[in-house]
Amino acid sequence: MQTELHIQPEHSPVLCIVGPTGSGKTHLAMMLAEQAQSRGKALEIISMDSALVYRGLDIGSAKPTLAERAAVPHHLIDILDPTESYSAARFANDAKKLCTTIRERGNIPIIVGGTMLYWRAWAFGLSSLPPANPEIRARLDEEGKQFGWPAMHQKLSLIDPITAQRLEANDSQRVQRALEVYEATGKTMSAWLADAPIEDGREGSDIPSWITLVSLEPSDRAKLHGLLEKRFDQMLKQGFIEEVEGLRQNPGLHADLPAIRSVGYRQAWEYLEGKTTLEEMRYKALAATRQLGKRQLTWLRAIAGRKVFDSFNPKELEAALAYCQETLKI
Repeated sequence: MQTELHIQPEHSPVLCIVGPTGSGKTHLAMMLAEQAQSRGKALEIISMDSALVYRGLDIGSAKPTLAERAAVPHHLIDILDPTESYSAARFANDAKKLCTTIRERGNIPIIVGGTMLYWRAWAFGLSSLPPANPEIRARLDEEGKQFGWPAMHQKLSLIDPITAQRLEANDSQRVQRALEVYEATGKTMSAWLADAPIEDGREGSDIPSWITLVSLEPSDRAKLHGLLEKRFDQMLKQGFIEEVEGLRQNPGLHADLPAIRSVGYRQAWEYLEGKTTLEEMRYKALAATRQLGKRQLTWLRAIAGRKVFDSFNPKELEAALAYCQETLKI
């Protein structure tokens, strides 16, 4: 059985900055750190991002620059080789420990990122999911190879639309796991997760009392898409394809690993395998990025009690900075 996580309240609320990809989470965190430094205090950022944990996934993951990491300590970045796997349960434990050790140093921890399954595990814990069933898993693998994972995702959407909505159609690992859990237990993944313990100290809120959740949610979707397109084109100019070519030299890497399934990397990998043209790769990567942002917003809008700011509105961004400063008493 997967170990159930019981997240204990912190000494004071932990600030968590979330939002869809491209919404300016890192920008706000760095501004906040600069304000803290000007007042003689120090922030340390705990990354809540499933791609940033991997070494070598730099350009395509929009990893904070070396200058940013030199200016402000960042955690849970470059902690694994891309042949390895990370999990929501491991993030929850790592983040909890880091919050404690950062405070012991006399500094202020903040969590920044958009991997919402990690958020849920950290904030609420995880229910005890059933163990893997090798027979069911092997059969689902064969079905996935035969019919394709988008078809398997469609199958999942009929069984468990809540889980299907937050997963990419090609996310073979998670789609397979959700189908496996249902076949093994007759209970959907979303139902298992809904049974997770919630230690909530505020009536009418989905957020535990030891967390302050700031959500950056741009109101102008067209502007967000334009910025994401510009960002991806800049990644290409910076050598993103060459970065993936370098990863492909590692014989231990393949397309089904979580690192390579990251948005952008999967599409670039397919291009280098000769399955798509450069133009098709760019189109698919941008479409996947937009879909990721949509899924992140779906998660966020289901969380009551979050503090929402439009990061594309200068006055709202100023208000978000002021709110964070007030929360952290800096």
